[in-house]
Amino acid sequence: MAGGKEGEAMIVTVVEVYVQEAHIEDFKKATIENHQASIQEPGNLRFDILQSIDDPTRFTLYEAYESEEAAAEHKKTAHYLKWREMVEDWMAKPRKGIPHKVIVPEERNKW
Repeated sequence: MAGGKEGEAMIVTVVEVYVQEAHIEDFKKATIENHQASIQEPGNLRFDILQSIDDPTRFTLYEAYESEEAAAEHKKTAHYLKWREMVEDWMAKPRKGIPHKVIVPEERNKW
């Protein structure tokens, strides 16, 4: 069985964010706070924050959830809504999220 409930596939969203240089540290702080709450959500498997070595204004958020429903619920949480509003003006351009279905690993204990 892949994911959480029978028949549901795990979903990963890779979010690309470009932050204005003056707000890199603010963005990191706000995003770490969002991460800490997100990993407590039911259905969350991973929530990674990555910063490019070559371009420190470029971040990648790797968000893995047991199902599309769990990923959608994330976007309704108070911590996500707070993060979204807080970081909006710090972005150099609109963030871009690309959803993916997970092929492997299928087993939750591999996450």
